[in-house]
Amino acid sequence: MEVKTSLLDNMIGVGDMVLLEPLSEDSFLENLKNRFEHNEIYTYIGSVVISMNPYRSLPIFTPEKVEEYRNRNFYELSPHIYALADEAYRSLRDQDKDQCILITGESGAGKTEASKLVMSYVAAVCGKGQEVNKVKEQLLQSNPVLEAFGNAKTVRNDNSSRFGKYMDIEFDFKGDPLGGVISNYLLEKSRVVKQPRGERNFHVFYQLLSGASDESLKKLKLHRDFSKYNYLSLDSAAVNGLDDAANFRTVRNAMQIVGFMEDEVQSVMELVAAVLKLGNIEFKPDSRSNGSDESRIKDKNDLKEMCELLGIEQSVLERAFSYRTVEAKLEKVSTTLNVAQAYYARDALAKNLYSRLFSWLVTRINESIKAQGKTRHKVMGVLDIYGFEIFEDGDNSFEQFIINYCNEKLQQIFIELTLREEQEEYIREGIEWTNIEYFNNAVICDLIENNQNGILAMLDEECLRPGTVTDETFLDKLNTICAEHLHFESRLSKNSKFLTDHSLPHSCFRIQHYAGKVLYRAEGFVDKNNDLLYRDLSQAMYKANHKLIKQLFPEGNPAKVNLKRPLTAGFQFKASVGTLMRNLQTKNPNYIRCIKPNDKKASHIFTDSLVRHQLRYLGLMENVRVRRAGYAFRQPYEPCLERYKMLCKRTWPHWLGPAREGVEVLMSDLPVPAEEFSFGRSKIFIRNPRTLFFLEERRRQCLQDLATLIQKIYRGWKCRGHFLLLKKSQIVVSAWYRRYAQQKKYQKIKSATTVVQSYTRGWQARKLLRELKYQKRCVEAVTTISAFWHGTQARRELRRLKEEARRKHAVAVIWAYWQGLKIRREYRKFFRANAGKKIYDFTIQRIMQKYFLGLKSTLPSMSPIDKNWPARPYLFLGGVHSELRRIFHLWRCKKYRSQFTEEKKAVYEEKLEASELFKDKKALYPSSVSQPFKGDYLEINKNPKYQKLSIAMEDKVLLADVVNKINRANGKGTARLFLLTKNSVVLADQKTGQVKASVPLPDLTSVSVSTQSDGFFALKLKEGSASAVKGDFLLSSEHLIEIITKIHRMGTTAADREQLDIDISDEFLVQFKHDKVCVKFIQGVPKNGNSVSCKRKNNRLLEVSVPSTA
Repeated sequence: MEVKTSLLDNMIGVGDMVLLEPLSEDSFLENLKNRFEHNEIYTYIGSVVISMNPYRSLPIFTPEKVEEYRNRNFYELSPHIYALADEAYRSLRDQDKDQCILITGESGAGKTEASKLVMSYVAAVCGKGQEVNKVKEQLLQSNPVLEAFGNAKTVRNDNSSRFGKYMDIEFDFKGDPLGGVISNYLLEKSRVVKQPRGERNFHVFYQLLSGASDESLKKLKLHRDFSKYNYLSLDSAAVNGLDDAANFRTVRNAMQIVGFMEDEVQSVMELVAAVLKLGNIEFKPDSRSNGSDESRIKDKNDLKEMCELLGIEQSVLERAFSYRTVEAKLEKVSTTLNVAQAYYARDALAKNLYSRLFSWLVTRINESIKAQGKTRHKVMGVLDIYGFEIFEDGDNSFEQFIINYCNEKLQQIFIELTLREEQEEYIREGIEWTNIEYFNNAVICDLIENNQNGILAMLDEECLRPGTVTDETFLDKLNTICAEHLHFESRLSKNSKFLTDHSLPHSCFRIQHYAGKVLYRAEGFVDKNNDLLYRDLSQAMYKANHKLIKQLFPEGNPAKVNLKRPLTAGFQFKASVGTLMRNLQTKNPNYIRCIKPNDKKASHIFTDSLVRHQLRYLGLMENVRVRRAGYAFRQPYEPCLERYKMLCKRTWPHWLGPAREGVEVLMSDLPVPAEEFSFGRSKIFIRNPRTLFFLEERRRQCLQDLATLIQKIYRGWKCRGHFLLLKKSQIVVSAWYRRYAQQKKYQKIKSATTVVQSYTRGWQARKLLRELKYQKRCVEAVTTISAFWHGTQARRELRRLKEEARRKHAVAVIWAYWQGLKIRREYRKFFRANAGKKIYDFTIQRIMQKYFLGLKSTLPSMSPIDKNWPARPYLFLGGVHSELRRIFHLWRCKKYRSQFTEEKKAVYEEKLEASELFKDKKALYPSSVSQPFKGDYLEINKNPKYQKLSIAMEDKVLLADVVNKINRANGKGTARLFLLTKNSVVLADQKTGQVKASVPLPDLTSVSVSTQSDGFFALKLKEGSASAVKGDFLLSSEHLIEIITKIHRMGTTAADREQLDIDISDEFLVQFKHDKVCVKFIQGVPKNGNSVSCKRKNNRLLEVSVPSTA
């Protein structure tokens, strides 16, 4: 079976912010930081993907990863941009739903890379074929072209997109790409003429100068030295890790793949060169005869080379830089341009030339990649657009204003589409929909885009009205009309609460966007909105002989002179945003929110303040709250049952019925409140993340138990295999050993035979030798006997002589002893009085000393149960010997007791009390002596099964065990939980833990047991008490001795209770409701073997058969 992982498996932090508990901005930020530090750069908010820029390559975009996420459920694997791309592609292919992927975030957050990853994934998983591969390659190669002309190095990002891009990729019914259409929004054309410190112009300028051949540069009249061009910043011309020459070759190759002809590529490069030349044109002041100021070109060499590149007469363009013609009806008025106006005209021409070239490139790419045929195709849109921009120093101008307006519209459509998607899913699943409270930013959008009183409308009105128009007059108009608006703030407005707000300069206004308050500087709003290009320059461009120039400046055609004022930049952007919003509303949205972790473009650095700022202006907390307003988590029944089926015995290991019924059985078996989940038609909806985490924790515990079981079975199988192998090997070894042993035995027998033969021959030789020696000794013996005889005769004579000498000496000795005896008799009377007593005392002292020294070396062990004692050596020490034995036993008992803890003392006291109650009275008692009193046999405080029961107990549980409650109707037992506290006895259901009966200890009058080895006992209750309504309790337990001992001790230690009576008899009465029943114990052989059995004889008799102890 295929092993599937989940978003919840091995999760670092929380993979889906919807499941974050508790939800706050700090916990949100901490979770992102935790995942980022573990290289988890993707996180979900429902179906929204948060992408953190790692600023380094990670091994998570390999072809193996593409296959891993292919055709997998969105929540089946850990968060990844591939999961969102796969979900969007499969919805488009299988459900025929048009999709759009919205990628937002500030510069440097990784939007461009995210769009590349989405497109590369779709290209990898869709169909194959020559034509399909060609289309995929063209779609992918459009990116390098647009990046070269639309991206630039900024302080925040080395490859920052300076335009918004929306690409519609069209697919056929099989899901194969047919083509695409690209739309671009608001190219930052001001970058062409001026770049902030530390930033570069668009990449193509540097790529052209670095990568083009010397011959090409000569044709374009360019030099490789960047310092020769005013429009190129020098402090950041070279970027680490960016090879402009190699990138230029990549762009040329990409243009060829997309379908650009060679002459078209050359024409584009000529226009790029013309922009560089245009920046080198400088002006000097001059005066006319009438005193008016005018300007002249300093060095006309660059102008000449530019005119040669574009095919324009030099005099025509020179006049366009010096004069401006204004037409009104039938009149023409020509005025001179001073130096400032000439520079403005030059820069305006450069910006318009480059921006129109970029728009032409997009149109040309669209012609190459558009789908053939007029039939409707499936569409997937990818929107890569700038995120909300707030410059902390207050330097927010017209560009930031319209960018933030676009993000307000995207936020509005995001909330609407998210709520609509939620509502549709609830309706589709049959779940009741409740309205969700959220902040509707429509009021902010209306403040900006209202056709009458909107800021853009008033800006257009100021630009179009006659008279003196300045940024100050525009701000005055805003202060007049928008003063009372809740989201507009200005020091000069009629609203008095901002008059003293020193954080708000007089030349600025502030708008409270959904992402926070933004301070805009009014300076430059009017000029940037006008974006005027003098008609003289347009007409001069139209006169060029260059192939592209006429297409880029159609308004310069004299035959089609339009006296109407051109559309303002704000109006055009508002119209394009409206078109984009209408387009997005027709598609199913998918969101990627890109976040930049730090401003240093370095890996492993997470700046909390910067990320918190992005969280706010991206509205991510609002996204989570909208997603969590209903049910935080939902999952189809099949994967839900597959993931959690081990939590219920009825669904494990296989559920044969419908998946929904299985999930219903599973949830009913779990202790989860019914209001925490709802059942849809195809999904289960879980309201609170805590419920999901509870299911995951239970699943983790079950998996550990299953892993243990699998390990046990595997180890058994492995050991059995090992045993069989050993057995087989032993047989082989035994066979070889027996062969070897028999060979050795034969060799030993053969060797032994040889030895026996040699010994036999030796014995025969020695026997012959002995016979010969015997004959020789017989000859020598005669001589020897004769010699010994003569010697004997001599010795006898010597002894006779010595005896005579001794007799003579003895007479002298006897005479001396007789003399001494007579002397001692004379002096004996002087010694007899004291010598006897002293000898006796000395003898007794020596005997006692020897006794004690011997006793010291032969003392028994320190165990109190050791009955050994040395034998008594002398009869007169009998009393001392016994007394010493008694004293030694008392001493070692005292030493043994001093080692006891308080708990052990209590256990021995219970054992002692049990001895007093049951010794020689109950046949079961001897077998209980060696068993320690454990008390809590169920571990009720640790067992989660009895958690509710443990909480319900008011007092500490002294004993918890499973007993059988005997039914008087049939004598059968029902398992019950028996709990004893210091105040009551509780009986509860074993399965559910529900309390069945609670008896206060004062209501117990006595306990009856038999003398046999059974475990039956009757708890007799006080008549008239509330507990005695249903009568006494007849119970059976394996720990009868411990239960009754503890109950008896509770009655003994309590001062306010009477001592509990213990009735030990083989026949006693038990009160059941209104009847008294006799319980009689007999010895016999029960039908079920050696166990005790209880049988009802009649209405008044229960007979208990106890196995005979004999």
